Amino acid sequence: MSRLELRHVCKAFGGLEVLADISLRVGAGEFVSILGPSGAGKSTLFRLLTGAQHGDGEMFFDGTPLDNHGRHFAFMPQRDALMPWRRILDNVTLGLEVQGFRRKAARARVAPLFAEFGLAGFERHFPAQLSGGMRQRAALLRTVVQERDMLLLDEPFGALDGLTRTAMQRWLEQMWRHHRWTALLITHDVREAVFLSDRIYVLSARPARIAREIKVPLPRPRGPGGDAARQASALEAEILDIILNPGLSPQPPEGYDHD
Repeated sequence: MSRLELRHVCKAFGGLEVLADISLRVGAGEFVSILGPSGAGKSTLFRLLTGAQHGDGEMFFDGTPLDNHGRHFAFMPQRDALMPWRRILDNVTLGLEVQGFRRKAARARVAPLFAEFGLAGFERHFPAQLSGGMRQRAALLRTVVQERDMLLLDEPFGALDGLTRTAMQRWLEQMWRHHRWTALLITHDVREAVFLSDRIYVLSARPARIAREIKVPLPRPRGPGGDAARQASALEAEILDIILNPGLSPQPPEGYDHD
């Protein structure tokens, strides 16, 4: 059974159709990416999942209609959104405190994870004292410590420089292999999607439809060389062709009837 399933989801703002007939699924412990051109409605889809906006169609979690959105998802936006006046320890416990955890209990939950996230020794620092990559690791720690069923990652490395972004992608892939979180990533970076994902949904230009569902058969752990790198390059070229070819006919994912 899929953890998350969307069936024929649509969204319009007045007369502007943004999402048109989106159907997708995310299995337990799977890393899935949604990739598409700017303005295709990727972030709008996340707002539907989190309940910030409402659209048409059906959304299910573990086979049950999705109604209590906040109960299932932990959301990480593109910017780290760390509060500059709170120390890192207090930033990463914020989500737990909002849920009703006492400060002492929240700190006890996150304390063992600082070393794993490369933040040991920086608990008492303020965000401005950390590098961009460290701030993003703190933001991800704040997200996963809430222990929701699924992570929603909205271009979490989009604001980083190229070298830091590559390092963070490798770190996230390692962390995912260790924890096997169920994750849905929004990105406009083709290489990032191929490197991190088990499957990729490629959106057409607005109004967005599923142009293609692509399985990523690359072995893990994923590295920069060898046959896997050549396979990755071929997949990246295929995806770029889908995105850049405006005459491509959308091809629905396997198992969905779009008649």
